[in-house]
Amino acid sequence: MNEKQIRQSKLIYWASGIVSICGLIFEVLFGALGSYILGDGVKQYTLTISLFLTGMGVGASLSERVTRNLVVAFIWTEFMVAIIGGFSSFLMFGMTAFAPSGSDALFLYLITFTVGALTGIELPVLIRKANDIGVELNKSTARVLFSDYAGGLIGGLLFAFYLRPEMGMVKTAFFVGVINLAVALLVLFYFKQEIKRFSVHLGSGIFIGVLLISGLFFGEELAFSFEQKLYKDPVLHMEDTAYQKIVLTKDQEDVRLFLDGALQFSSIDEHRYHETLVHLPLAYKSEVRDVLILGGGDGIAAKELLEYQGLDSVTVVDLDPAVVELANENPHLRKLNEGALEDPLVEVFHEDAFKYLEESEERYDAVLVDLPDPNNESLNKLYTKEFYSLVRNHMKPDGIMMAQATSPVFATEVYWTIDETIQATGMNTYNYHVDVPSFGNWGFVMASRKDIDTEEATIRTDTEFLTEEVISALAVFGKDEDREIINSDGQVKNLEPNTLIHPNLVQKYEKAWEHY
Repeated sequence: MNEKQIRQSKLIYWASGIVSICGLIFEVLFGALGSYILGDGVKQYTLTISLFLTGMGVGASLSERVTRNLVVAFIWTEFMVAIIGGFSSFLMFGMTAFAPSGSDALFLYLITFTVGALTGIELPVLIRKANDIGVELNKSTARVLFSDYAGGLIGGLLFAFYLRPEMGMVKTAFFVGVINLAVALLVLFYFKQEIKRFSVHLGSGIFIGVLLISGLFFGEELAFSFEQKLYKDPVLHMEDTAYQKIVLTKDQEDVRLFLDGALQFSSIDEHRYHETLVHLPLAYKSEVRDVLILGGGDGIAAKELLEYQGLDSVTVVDLDPAVVELANENPHLRKLNEGALEDPLVEVFHEDAFKYLEESEERYDAVLVDLPDPNNESLNKLYTKEFYSLVRNHMKPDGIMMAQATSPVFATEVYWTIDETIQATGMNTYNYHVDVPSFGNWGFVMASRKDIDTEEATIRTDTEFLTEEVISALAVFGKDEDREIINSDGQVKNLEPNTLIHPNLVQKYEKAWEHY
């Protein structure tokens, strides 16, 4: 090969690596969009990866028909990837806000398949072009595929550790679209001499570039207005972190915190939830010195705990530092938590709760489990027998645990499966539920190694809602929310504990909440 051919072949290898990075980023971006907007992360990632790979197979098959004008075919493939992939997140949020229910899922799956198919066309075309230049077929195939696979690793790392947390899903899509377009334009100029109607291709690329750059600078603001329609109240703060999407809303005096679209609390009635979580179990403890809160990064549970005299330490384990930072710095949240997370008695760890319990050797008088509902596989492990066994092992002999356990009304089987799972660790469980207007009827499971005389509750601090008389009422369940869940054949359902090896909670949760 002459020097020009060598430069052209190197460009092809670099182009294949870069478009591979872009393709992988789009693939995981679509999975993240599905997980956030449609729920059930494992299901959405499975569907998007399957559809993307199937699309690649279809695209590779279609590429057999591309035998001439290989450079032009590659350029227009990249143009289409750039415009479709670039606008994917923006349009997905628009579909969610304005389109009929269910159409957003169909749109996402169609986009995933289409971009997958276009990605499948890229490599065969580049391999043929490298072969036309003069590279032996086996060498051109091996080198292009090496660039593709290496680029895939880089794309995954970029998305997980930089693009999603720093740019968010809308800007990331536009940014990656711009990269695809830049590769196409670079190839266009490099092979200019063999391309007919060069100005038409260039003009089309410039037009697409204007659209993508406009989206990069203004798309997120418009998407924000779309997403605003998903929330009842005006949005004060919206942030994509490495772990989740944080949204804070406010309407008059009602401040609400959402994580990945799920309501965490409303300032109007959060006291009913947090007093049940904190003061109800401590009503059975004459003395409390060391308390562990798993979750609770908003600081409200910690605020309730600091009302107790004789407290030595409060340990808060919350995975996402951005939640704690918002709780400390946002004036609305700080008013609610009274700066509790910065109190000298409070120590905050940013770790996965499961990992913290595996590594820590501390023992506590009380453990308060204030974690999000088990609506995906990563949260499911925090509702397993293995997790609650770790909690039990970190309780002092007379220690007590209180865990939020979703709604016994809306998700009856889920609530009692959590109770069954905690019982499977050998602890005694006690069941309570409270009406929280912003949530509905919400359930808690209290547990201890020792039997608790539930007639001897003594509330030792001021409360807005909870009284000793109310505690007994909270233990009464109606027939439609009781443990005896009836199957369609009229038989009582036997509940199995949720475990790491045999997880059963996520599917039950999704089924229970699909109509609410």
